[in-house]
Amino acid sequence: MIRFEDVSVTYDGAAEPTVRHIELTVPEGELVLLVGPSGVGKSTLLGAVSGLVPHFTGGTLRGRVTVAGRDTRTHKPRELADVVGTVGQDPLSHFVTDTVEDELAYGMESLGLAPDVMRRRVEETLDLLGLADLRDRPIATLSGGQQQRVAIGSVLTPHPEVLVLDEPTSALDPAAAEEVLAVLQRLVHDLGTTVLMAEHRLERVVQYADRVALLASPGAPLMLGTPSEVMAVSPVYPPVVALGRLDGWSPLPLTVRDARRRAGALRERLEGLAYDGTGATGAVPTPGTGPGPTPGTAPEPGPGPGPTCGTAPVLPPAPAPASPTGDGVPPSRRPRLFRRRTPDTPGAPNTPGTPRAAVIEGLSVRRGRTEVLHDVNLTVAPGETIALMGRNGAGKSTLLSALVGLVPPSAGSVRVGGLQPHRTAPGELIRRVGLVPQEPRDLLYADTVAGECAAADSDAGAEPGTCRALVSELLPGIEDGTHPRDLSEGQRLTLALAVVLTARPPLILLDEPTRGLDYAAKSRLVTLLRTLAAEGHAIVLATHDVELAAELSHRVVILADGEPVADGPTAEVVVASPSFAPQVTKVLSPQKWLTVSQVREALSASEPTEGAIS
Repeated sequence: MIRFEDVSVTYDGAAEPTVRHIELTVPEGELVLLVGPSGVGKSTLLGAVSGLVPHFTGGTLRGRVTVAGRDTRTHKPRELADVVGTVGQDPLSHFVTDTVEDELAYGMESLGLAPDVMRRRVEETLDLLGLADLRDRPIATLSGGQQQRVAIGSVLTPHPEVLVLDEPTSALDPAAAEEVLAVLQRLVHDLGTTVLMAEHRLERVVQYADRVALLASPGAPLMLGTPSEVMAVSPVYPPVVALGRLDGWSPLPLTVRDARRRAGALRERLEGLAYDGTGATGAVPTPGTGPGPTPGTAPEPGPGPGPTCGTAPVLPPAPAPASPTGDGVPPSRRPRLFRRRTPDTPGAPNTPGTPRAAVIEGLSVRRGRTEVLHDVNLTVAPGETIALMGRNGAGKSTLLSALVGLVPPSAGSVRVGGLQPHRTAPGELIRRVGLVPQEPRDLLYADTVAGECAAADSDAGAEPGTCRALVSELLPGIEDGTHPRDLSEGQRLTLALAVVLTARPPLILLDEPTRGLDYAAKSRLVTLLRTLAAEGHAIVLATHDVELAAELSHRVVILADGEPVADGPTAEVVVASPSFAPQVTKVLSPQKWLTVSQVREALSASEPTEGAIS
């Protein structure tokens, strides 16, 4: 169905091909997962299948790519539309209509399908992806995860023979991701649809793949094999595989169920070291505040969430802040028992005069006639890292927007450093709080990386070169003249983070910060955020990445229908949640471990001569 024959792609101005000499055949009715670190050419290969490379991107494609017998060099994307359905990393770039239902129907209209067929398929897709309640909603009002489901649905309705998906679960909550992947598996098994998919969150998808194609480094030959074979040698792998490598399991497990069956001996070795959620008895970091450093203390050394760990960037000195000058969900009908108030910050002293980076009291926010946040109470202490979690549309991004002043409260109050964000001048607010949005392009407007950095230095009142130094630490190898749109999704996010950090705000907000990042890039991000927290910066991140929350956060707040339903130390909240527990927690339950790095450190401390791990 898909065939690559000695394919190399060189973009205009590039000295070397992005991918070279690729040989790959994907037969009908097979799901192939494309894996590898960021920047190795995964999106380029996916674009070659749909015809976007080179017809839209430019550059030179050598060799031959055929899809259902059609050569993509001689067939433009519109001539492949009846065969190939494509969802890229940025769902917003796909939308051409205003509402959910219209978007699902648009592709079929373009192909001239009969109205009764269109109506039936739209209804089927609304039910398959849990979009029925959103059918009349304007796409612009949806959360990032909801938009991603609509984008996937819009390519499913024409019933293409081939699906090409680039990070299809990156903005989805765990339950929604499982639903989408179950739909894809059903299409593969029952209808013979061929799927080629790239995804960094391997813990979600690797068990669904028939085969895995690995690009280990830029220009490297492609390796194709079963998931177990490839995971044994891949430089990127999920926590459950890392745990198997740590304990020498063969074959390596791909699912929590397989790992639990093998983990009996490991649980016995950890028995005397396991903690109960209130303190450690071995070498494990104190879990009451999560795996990161206790607020205000130096970060723990050790590996990040992936197989490699970055080095903490050298951060610029903070400019002096200016002096302050100013001040979908119906209303809840839950019984008072379930309308829980947010407790004070765990681990932070609760005494009069204790500084707070942010204080939210009784916050409600409306968007039109819809109340998206209701009676939210939250305090954030300096040096604390809080993970906001919850299903798509729960109000996480809206809460971050309220903290940075993008949406005004309809009731209650928000204060950041004593200021009301929605009434504070932008020049002053930038030194108090910074937001890295879910769509980094919302923050990037210059034509080059150098232009973005110069603007960031000027806006923050920082020394020239401050932002560029951060970019060099976080994004080694990115040239000054690179246009931000030519960066990958993960690279754009990292550039936006550097722009925000230039002002060194005491409160840092991140919306889905690991979207598009591989494990090594995520490790560098964790190292940086731990350093910032140790210096006293408060960090609030909205995320569906349960592994990131386990690795980094001191505290987890779960939102549902615009209200906090759980708030407490990371170890307590995620262990008690089937949806938000990380893989290591599920494998080693009932022991309360969160990450592979915790297990590694505990075993190394108790058995120094066995020192174990790759």
